Amino acid sequence: MRSDHLHPEARLLLDTIEMQGAPPIQTLPPEVARKNVREAGYRMTPEPQPLERVEDRSILGPAGPIPIRIYASENGGVRPGLVYFHGGGWVIGDLDTHDAPCRAIARLSGAVIVAIDYRLAPEHKFPAALEDCETATRWVCSHAVELGIDPHRIAVGGDSAGGNMAAVVAIHCRDTGGPALASQLLIYPVTDLSSFDTPSHREFAEDHYLTRETMNYFTGHYFGKPEDGAHPDASPLLVRDLRNLPPAFVLTAECDPLRDEGEAYARRLEEAGVPITCTRYAGMFHPFFSMPVLTEARRAYQEIAAVLREMRPAAAAASQGTA
Repeated sequence: MRSDHLHPEARLLLDTIEMQGAPPIQTLPPEVARKNVREAGYRMTPEPQPLERVEDRSILGPAGPIPIRIYASENGGVRPGLVYFHGGGWVIGDLDTHDAPCRAIARLSGAVIVAIDYRLAPEHKFPAALEDCETATRWVCSHAVELGIDPHRIAVGGDSAGGNMAAVVAIHCRDTGGPALASQLLIYPVTDLSSFDTPSHREFAEDHYLTRETMNYFTGHYFGKPEDGAHPDASPLLVRDLRNLPPAFVLTAECDPLRDEGEAYARRLEEAGVPITCTRYAGMFHPFFSMPVLTEARRAYQEIAAVLREMRPAAAAASQGTA
């Protein structure tokens, strides 16, 4: 049964998706699920917003080329940068499924957005996707000036599985001495794959798009062995020391199984002295952020754009966190 807390727009969209009669993701082979999600996204996305610069490139990753897409609202000048990792449970999603939010954030913020098309499971098990995301982050930081990015104002971010990897990349950068990141933008992030035992996982286990069965489908494809879920690189909520990480913006959705673990991670960051903003979007479901037909999705783009515009240089952000 669907929650009474659902926003009217969210309820209508869920009803529309249900009436279309598409088979649940977890009943499909990954390649079919990817195709269906991509096509559904095209139907729900307005015409792409024009930008002065949208460029597809590839960089060298641990196992071959990593496709990337660069978005900028204007040419010339040095601006903040965001390395963005799309959601999709490490199994689905690509540069096209998240093209609309990346375009919107680039246009609204003036920042350069670099979206990463990391390797997907089950063809590439944990931690292949994370390796690609970390490699891409280091590449963007080392090529910042070439990309029109201020090297001291680079954030990592992503939604869902992408938010998970953004959090872990930020931890790895801290633990390996850099590069210094100015912020981490975590949009309903997965933070604990060792257990789904939270009130929000129980309350929204079905009927709200992302279900318990879908999460089991994703983790079953992503992990080579069940115990991988308890590894800190899969579950950043289990990392013991979260001090000295870049300031964080955490966005959660009220009617989302992942809500509680995202907010728990925000509390852990705050307790560790990390500057934190945590915003819960009332009445929204997972993955509303990638559905720009929703008013609240467009509001989220504006909020994230404001974070990027106001982002302090990494050195200043670090001193703020230890003051």
